Amino acid sequence: YGAASSTTNPRPPYTIPMPPPNVTGRLHMGHAIFVALQDILARFHRMRGRPTLWLPGTDHAGIATQLQVEKALLAEGTSREEVGREEFLERTWRYKGEQGGHIVRQMKSLGASADWGRERFTLDPALSDAVKEAFIQLHEKGLIYRGQYMVNWAPLLKTAVSDLEVEYSEEEGKMYYFKYEVEGTDEFLPVATTRPETILGDTAVCVHPDDPRYKHLVGKRVLVPTMDRSIPVIADTYVDMEFGTGALKITPGHDPNDYALGKKYDLPIINILNKDATMNANCGPSYESLDRFDARSKLWAEMEELSLALKVEPHMQRVPRSQRGGEIIEPLVSSQWFVKTDGMGKKALNAVKDGSIKIIPQRFEKTWYNWLEDIHDWCISRQLWWGHRIPVYYIEGGPEYVVARDEAEARALAVEKGHASDVALEQDEDVLDTWFSSGLWPFATLGWPEAGQEGDGSDLSRFYPAQCLETGYDILFFWVARMAMMGLELTGKAPFETVYMHGLVRAADGSKMSKTKGNVIDPVDTVEKFGADSLRYSLVTGVTPGQDIPLNVEKIESNKMFANKLWNMHKFVVDNALKDSKGTPSYDDDYGVRGSMVQQDLASLPLPERWIISRCHVLAEAVTRDLERYELGVGGKKVYEFLWDDFADWYIEISKTRLYEGLGGGGEQGDESRRVLVYVLDRALRVLQPYMPFVTEMLWHQLPKAPMREGQTAHSLMLADWPVMDDEVLAKDEAALRDFESFQALVKSIRNARAEYVVEQSKKIPADVVLSQRLLPVVEAEVNSLILLGKLEPGSVRILDEASAEAAALKADQSQKNVRLVVQDGMEVYLPMSGLVDAEKEKARLLRQESKLQAEIEKLEKRLNPAFVGKAPAAVVEKARAELAELVSQADKVKDSLAKLG
Repeated sequence: YGAASSTTNPRPPYTIPMPPPNVTGRLHMGHAIFVALQDILARFHRMRGRPTLWLPGTDHAGIATQLQVEKALLAEGTSREEVGREEFLERTWRYKGEQGGHIVRQMKSLGASADWGRERFTLDPALSDAVKEAFIQLHEKGLIYRGQYMVNWAPLLKTAVSDLEVEYSEEEGKMYYFKYEVEGTDEFLPVATTRPETILGDTAVCVHPDDPRYKHLVGKRVLVPTMDRSIPVIADTYVDMEFGTGALKITPGHDPNDYALGKKYDLPIINILNKDATMNANCGPSYESLDRFDARSKLWAEMEELSLALKVEPHMQRVPRSQRGGEIIEPLVSSQWFVKTDGMGKKALNAVKDGSIKIIPQRFEKTWYNWLEDIHDWCISRQLWWGHRIPVYYIEGGPEYVVARDEAEARALAVEKGHASDVALEQDEDVLDTWFSSGLWPFATLGWPEAGQEGDGSDLSRFYPAQCLETGYDILFFWVARMAMMGLELTGKAPFETVYMHGLVRAADGSKMSKTKGNVIDPVDTVEKFGADSLRYSLVTGVTPGQDIPLNVEKIESNKMFANKLWNMHKFVVDNALKDSKGTPSYDDDYGVRGSMVQQDLASLPLPERWIISRCHVLAEAVTRDLERYELGVGGKKVYEFLWDDFADWYIEISKTRLYEGLGGGGEQGDESRRVLVYVLDRALRVLQPYMPFVTEMLWHQLPKAPMREGQTAHSLMLADWPVMDDEVLAKDEAALRDFESFQALVKSIRNARAEYVVEQSKKIPADVVLSQRLLPVVEAEVNSLILLGKLEPGSVRILDEASAEAAALKADQSQKNVRLVVQDGMEVYLPMSGLVDAEKEKARLLRQESKLQAEIEKLEKRLNPAFVGKAPAAVVEKARAELAELVSQADKVKDSLAKLG
């Protein structure tokens, strides 16, 4: 049912690219919320008749997937290098086959109505071809280049990772203070570092040019501890004179800030680390092959022996860790492939500025601008084997290379360059960053680059650009910005019109969900216990776009109760209102809903029916506006309030006075009410369907259905028409909305009086209702409803014209035997005290209360004697007087109540 409709549909399409989850992953709350939100949008626009493509798929997740396979190899006592690339990839595909598919099944269990027939995987042949094409086109434009640059290195996987894949944590560390001896003198420069092992790669020491302590040393050379070499002392205003010792060691090969200074002053770059974060030959034979942290300990011990160590102090520091592997990241200079992002970034930035892309909520636009204005070139190569291998072929070992789709094309290009046809070619060992392929997702999944010519009937020409990209704000730059850059550069179009950002799902107290804390709510377990509808509804209502979502089990349980309430409403309509006394269905297909009721349909109906239909139409239009404006949570809450308050608490109760002879109903008015019950429930189920698809689908199929038109076949609620199609304006009776509001106020005032006088639920009470000439026919027509809802005594209810003698007598009566309720202008209620309370019981209770209050008053009056008032603090005296005044007021009210009882 989620398949996008054919190209014959004249309505404009609606496309949502699904953020592809890890193919071997498992469902978590981040997935659950995007499924819920995107499914709401897909179902809404599908019911509005638009060809709707919610395109699903999964991502090969290069680092995460390879990490799992490498762990398995490690457990077997081997490694990817030992088994070789071919065997490793075979194992990874096998792992994908075993573990893949779980998350798709779990998303379907949440009701994801995506077009599963178009499901894509980032390593599908067609998508792999698109990745090659993108690389080639960007390379031809001069936007991809190979160069040496400072990267974040993950030692466990031995690959570069992006800045966005590094997480910083505050951790307890140490600050090491040591001496840099000045060459040819007895002087030394005191220097501090948190990573002593990097001393072995230092190529300068930098001081502030205005620092009086070190000015005289600028231009001299200092000796690298334990190494047989000297380095210069340089000056730059970058140095903070107040931090540490005011002297900064410069390691251009292993610190991004030092790298920038090294470039500025043309300093040598020394790499001291192997790919697995062990020390290399540049560190000398005594450190070569040592683990970086072992080298730290050994170097510091040696410096202490040489009297070069000054002190060590505890120090809180920001430690960079791999988002995937968790290991400490090492900055190092490495030869990698990069995308020039300056021009592409400006295009993406301007797309938001000129309105081509709209971000919801708008506050994220500022974040978007800040990031793209300060964007750095994008390192796209990864030293992995699982992924899209870079389509570069080195000629006879390099450095000369060609960029080609396959080896045959590479060989042809090499021949064009003057090489022999049997020249040795070697493809680059690296793969592309997963986000590179994901950046192509909105158009590669639709057939780019082969398809897409105007009017070619392809998915690309039909469904690109997308109308909405819905995703979490945490991947605004990981994915959203990169898709915008790639889409604009490769297709000339922004890949989506609107970016809707949801927040992170957090624990009830706002903290991050974590297995360690034990506060994780598992969506799969939650669905099994409470149902998918309850979870979906809890995730999307009561939240604002871009705001984090505190979630607790109580909220989910409450929404399960709402689903139960909906079930009971439906049960009343289908198993009660639409059946006779013997339980036999008493309706035919003519009760089925053919379309929206028009003004003429409303005109002939009684007030409550006109009111509930008008309220239903107001709801449908409001939810339509909310969903069009991406205010999904607001719309969902309105459906809840309408069903629970308007439909269940008011109209279903009133309908009993139409349906049951004992309450004054039966005959034609019963038939009218049945039609209205079916109509309103049908409309409400339709607007609720995107939020709670399972329960609404089941209940809707049990309602009467109108005879199908010729050629029409049985269908699902998700394919039924939305109550408001195109620019339709639904019929509403404004007078009915106003008049029924007055009727509700009347009922509520009687209910409030019953509560105030603690009238037993089962007790019926008499009432005189005095009304203006405008309101008199309104209430007279619904006196049976008033009796039922107000729990009034049927034979003891009078509806009086305010101009009548009876009304005048009630107003003039000063005996206080009636409780007067002024509901609104032109509407009053008189409730006999005898009907509200048992006079003798109430009198006994009030006398007991009066006696108790009088005792407390006398006690407080004695306390407030002249001696107490003269000595006690003014505040204490004032408090005692206030307490006395309150007791006297309560006693007066009790006396007044006793007087009314006579």
